[in-house]
Amino acid sequence: MEPKKVAQALDDESWVEAMQDEWLQEEGIDYDEVFAPVARIEAIRIFLAFLSFMGFIVYQMDVKSAFLYVTIEEEVYVSQSPDFIDPQFLNKVYKVEKALYGLHQAPRACYETLSTFLLYNGYRRGIIDKTLFIKKDKDDILLVQVYVDDIVFGSTKKYVKQSEEGIFISQDKYVAEILKKFDFSFVRTASTPIETQKPLVKDEEATDMDVHLYRSMIGSLMYLTASRHYIMFAVCACSRFQVTPKLLHLHDVKRIFRYLKGQPKLGLWYPRDFPFDLEAYSDSDYAGANLTGNP
Repeated sequence: MEPKKVAQALDDESWVEAMQDEWLQEEGIDYDEVFAPVARIEAIRIFLAFLSFMGFIVYQMDVKSAFLYVTIEEEVYVSQSPDFIDPQFLNKVYKVEKALYGLHQAPRACYETLSTFLLYNGYRRGIIDKTLFIKKDKDDILLVQVYVDDIVFGSTKKYVKQSEEGIFISQDKYVAEILKKFDFSFVRTASTPIETQKPLVKDEEATDMDVHLYRSMIGSLMYLTASRHYIMFAVCACSRFQVTPKLLHLHDVKRIFRYLKGQPKLGLWYPRDFPFDLEAYSDSDYAGANLTGNP
């Protein structure tokens, strides 16, 4: 079973060995380029808003075990697994041909394989966003947005039924999962995600808490901000204390979960008849952060 926390991985000798083996790879010998473009969550939001505005049909897919479809160019060898040792070849090792999970070059190899396939089949890659691909066929358009092994399609051809009013994105199932994971399924709800009268502050004298638990809760909430941007401020405020979290900071994180308990089905609504006008805002000020004095 895959560990959910670092502490769980460190308790399993096989995972410790796997992590050590990953760091044994040497740049220039076992791998070269490792960077793989990843779509920003803001780009995905704009992508969905544009599809709704244009009345396109939206498809989504998740490539299972995506890395294992990809062939790597470098020569990489691994020892035989204790459970799969060939008694006739005890001194032999395995040659890795696929982009095995844990290899530094695996994400880039996956992106290169997919992008090569799309370009070969007539798609054009975005000039600025390298994870966006476009294909035109007469009056029809197909848009592809790639996020590692998750792919979103937008098409003019209607192969499936979809609401004519727009697109609604919700993570209510994920909300239920994290509420259950952190034992918040039966708690008192909160009306807002953060208290306005009690700003978050550093308190060295306050009670320490489990760093791994705090970071796990913050990470779960960060993923949720993809469709619940109204909790972004509260989550970012709490994330500032991930190095040395205190009990008082945990109370604020719990409040975000209690707010989600009362609003489990909210999401992003992209109405089709809404103007597709992009607006940019900046909230920077001079030395406005009361904890650090940063702008």
